[in-house]
Amino acid sequence: MRIPSTQALRALDSFARHGSVWRAADELHLTRSAVSHQLRLLERDLGFDLLQRIGKGVALTPRGQRYAADVRKALTVLGDAVTQGGGTGVGGSFAISCPPGFASMFLCTHIGEFQQMYPDVALSVLTPRRLDDVSNPEADAFIAFGVGNWPNRAVELLCEVSFTPLCSPTLLNKIGGFSKPADVLRANLLHLSDTEDWARWLALSKVENPDTEGGIFFSDMNLVFSAAIAGQGIALGDELTGRRALSEGRLVKPFEATVPSPRAYFLVFEHAKAGHPVLNAFSDWLRAKLSESRL
Repeated sequence: MRIPSTQALRALDSFARHGSVWRAADELHLTRSAVSHQLRLLERDLGFDLLQRIGKGVALTPRGQRYAADVRKALTVLGDAVTQGGGTGVGGSFAISCPPGFASMFLCTHIGEFQQMYPDVALSVLTPRRLDDVSNPEADAFIAFGVGNWPNRAVELLCEVSFTPLCSPTLLNKIGGFSKPADVLRANLLHLSDTEDWARWLALSKVENPDTEGGIFFSDMNLVFSAAIAGQGIALGDELTGRRALSEGRLVKPFEATVPSPRAYFLVFEHAKAGHPVLNAFSDWLRAKLSESRL
């Protein structure tokens, strides 16, 4: 059984004392969905139900009440140890390697929350040369985009993504809109490194004999999105990294249809680092943020 994270245990303790998710969220400076996610993760790790639905609300099960009481005692002991030792609990240096697009368009928009929760962690964010690169010896863990095949490493799925065409409202108006998938060929196709993703989308959209060799190629998703926002062409992106630009109206979706990517985001690390307190804290926090983004 995986050792529960301190964050999840604190979520349980706060819920047990206050009797509601929103009060626990307020105390822990988290969103309600983040607290709920932590409680679900804790149930998964423990292998038994902590919560039961009563009417329109939720409450602890009898077993959950007993476990919460034990957790409260344990947290009190840990708190006393931290006070006596002059520390702050989870701390130390931690370097995470992350693809540039995911880093700038998702991680960096939320990372301050993690630093606020764990002020004693000296966090560094590194970017690899390839989306699936997990070779940097300076990194403690990697957020990598690939098919999940990293031999001799611990690999945990973070989230799957689906691709859809994204473009600026200016380009959409200039072209006169898109009525069918083949219309994307009227604009520059913006590629990330190769034509694979566009070829898959066009094939699954039943566009016959498309020419995907044209367009503009970029080595960084940031550049792809920048070109799309500037009206230089149409990108194939996911709504996770494109969420902010979409919500702000800088990008629009001309089609509702999406195509699942054969690749996904994974957390990758050496087996020897499993159970590392900072890695566990970062993993739990990141999963909670990704869960919120899908709500």
